[in-house]
Amino acid sequence: MDLQLDRIESSTNIEEIAEMISIQLKKPVVIEDAQFSLIAYSSYFTEDYDEVNKQTIFNKQWPISIFERFTDEGIVDQLTRHKKPFRIKAMKDISLNKRVVVSAIYQNDIYGYIWIQETAPKLKEKELAFLDAASSHIAFLLNRDKLAKDGKVEEDHYFYEKVIEDSFQTKHQLKVEAASAKVTLPKAFIVAVFKVEEGDDKNFEEIINTVRLSVNNMTQSAYIFFYHLEMIVLLASHDQQDVSLEENAEHLVQSIRLQYADTSLVVGIGNKYSSIYKLRQSYTEALEVLQTAMFFNKEQSLPINYRKLKTLRYLAIIEQHNKQTNYSNEDLVILLTKDQNNHTNYIDTLEAYLLNNCRLKPTAEELFIHENTLKYRLKKIHQLTTINFDDFNTRCQLFIDLQLLRRKQSIIANHQNSGFNNHNPL
Repeated sequence: MDLQLDRIESSTNIEEIAEMISIQLKKPVVIEDAQFSLIAYSSYFTEDYDEVNKQTIFNKQWPISIFERFTDEGIVDQLTRHKKPFRIKAMKDISLNKRVVVSAIYQNDIYGYIWIQETAPKLKEKELAFLDAASSHIAFLLNRDKLAKDGKVEEDHYFYEKVIEDSFQTKHQLKVEAASAKVTLPKAFIVAVFKVEEGDDKNFEEIINTVRLSVNNMTQSAYIFFYHLEMIVLLASHDQQDVSLEENAEHLVQSIRLQYADTSLVVGIGNKYSSIYKLRQSYTEALEVLQTAMFFNKEQSLPINYRKLKTLRYLAIIEQHNKQTNYSNEDLVILLTKDQNNHTNYIDTLEAYLLNNCRLKPTAEELFIHENTLKYRLKKIHQLTTINFDDFNTRCQLFIDLQLLRRKQSIIANHQNSGFNNHNPL
């Protein structure tokens, strides 16, 4: 075993080292970097690879579903805390067999992970010690590679940051800078933005780490930038027709938002573009989603994609105009007053009816009422107000005014929870 360790420590080829470890331990070996991207795997004992290993090798990284499961199980956290090899139990529901894993640590920093699929017989203490020693040399090599790579990554970051900041006066200037920095411009990209409020710095640090781990499990390149408590994530692809780009951005944002639902986090995604000149535009679109979320008190049902905002993006301007002109929708005032005094559900009914394009069946199903009950409520609404559902402009105005009403109701509810008195929302 000492002879094999000497051979490992004299090698600078990580793929070769994976093979040597596999031969010594007689088990499948997978080596990943600190972001769980595949670096090397052994060609020996391939018949023993479980489904998770096969997916990792095929995708060149952990599948996102596996990353999320390992996060839930606390395994990702253990990887940052354990300095010696430790075991992971089998998880038959995801076709994961038993594992022994050790972090590749150099000067107290983690540079990767060595995964041993623990087929029978179980590894002995001297074999675990061998694996631990081998991991130290792997960490040294990964640190060396990282230092070489970081110089290039930093240069790319600097270029993209200048594009986001709109620092180039002409397209020609941008092209010259990209060529000078040897930046390979993406064929398609999309921008996502994460932001927290002042005083939420601790949560922001956790969110940053979670996002870093998540984006490194994606097939696209990812660049992360910071402006105070705002994190910008640029997902870039070299395939203009990459349909997974938007899907991955949405999955990333939704996943992070769910994990940090109890924080002040707000999120937004801009449109996908193929021209790098549109990078700042995608960023400003994502910011507009954030501003809309803040306007609606971080309502979870709001769209997170700019292209899905539609009329919602204009509501802050409309509300300001309403205040200046002292406008209120008299029909909604009547229905709201009726609901408050008689415990009816006219406002909810009206909103559901509009959102379902004035169709009876889907509206009744959404409200969990019979169609005849819905018809009765609509008849009462017609009797109480001047609403004409056949008029398109009326429906548009009602929808806008209802959204602004919901915003006011949300603000009042928050004030009530804070001990403030409320007033009529209209």
